[in-house]
Parts: sequence; structure tokens; C-alpha cells
Amino acid sequence: MSRLGVISDSHIPERASEFPESFRERISTADQVLHAGDFTSGEVLAEVESLADGHLTAVYGNMDPWNLDLPAVDTLAIEGVSFVVAHGTGAPDDYEERVAKIVREEAGEDAIGIAGHTHQVLDTTREGIRLLNPGSVTGAAPASRATMMTIDVDDGNLDVMVHEA
Repeated sequence: MSRLGVISDSHIPERASEFPESFRERISTADQVLHAGDFTSGEVLAEVESLADGHLTAVYGNMDPWNLDLPAVDTLAIEGVSFVVAHGTGAPDDYEERVAKIVREEAGEDAIGIAGHTHQVLDTTREGIRLLNPGSVTGAAPASRATMMTIDVDDGNLDVMVHEA
């Protein structure tokens, strides 16, 4: 079994000052951390890399500085499950369709999509693709609270948990 820590939309320092302490613990004990963009600074990226002890898959968000040198989309396979990580940048009205299309193009129908951007927790299926959004790890506006997900992956099975700080 592998435990993933799934976070997004840090927005430090312009909308939040730090990660909640309970989330720092979950991030540092995860086997792999996925960050779906909007670190908004190199210092925050470095902090997450340190907390993840190098086990970080991260993508570029629309608020990130260009020099973070992150991909727009990344894929990884864990315990028989393919994950596609993207930020989900764009208008809210077609968010789910847009992210599902990215997942399908990158890894096919059986992959799980991880995206951020909206700051709202989401666990839904769109066009046959399961989409997960952990919300904002710091509770940055427009979120009403700080949230993250952990995903236990065991031989192709997922157990998704939402955590609030």
C-alpha cells in the first residue's frame, strides 16, 4: 500500500502565510506528494519538496512564476493506478470537462485526474474519468477552509480521504 498526500493552491505568501501544522505532518509522512499547482513562489516549492523528502510530483499553476520550471501536466503510476496531475487553469464553467480531456489525452480512460485551480474539494466522475481536487491546502480565498486529500492506493484500489484544518 502507498499513501499519497494530495495538495494544491498554496498561494503563499499573498493569500496565506503557512501550511497548517496537521497538513505538514500528513505531507511529510506520505509516500508520494502530488501538488496541483499555484505554489506562487520558489520558496514554497522548496518547502514542499523538503516536506515530501524528494517524493514530489508537481505541476505549474496559473499563478506560479515562470522560473519554477514545472511541467503543465505530469503523470505517474502507483500500485497499478495511473494519475494525471494538472492545474486545471481556465474558466469554471467547463472545468471538469477540460480536466477530463487532459487526463484522457495523457493516460487514457482508466487514469485518475488530480487538479486544483478552483480551491474547492471535488471527487466526481466526468465522461468516465474520476477527477479529484483537494481544494486549497492553506484555505486561500475563495476557499472557506484549508483542505487536502490523502489517497491510499493498494493493488489498484483507492481510498480517498478529505482532511480539513
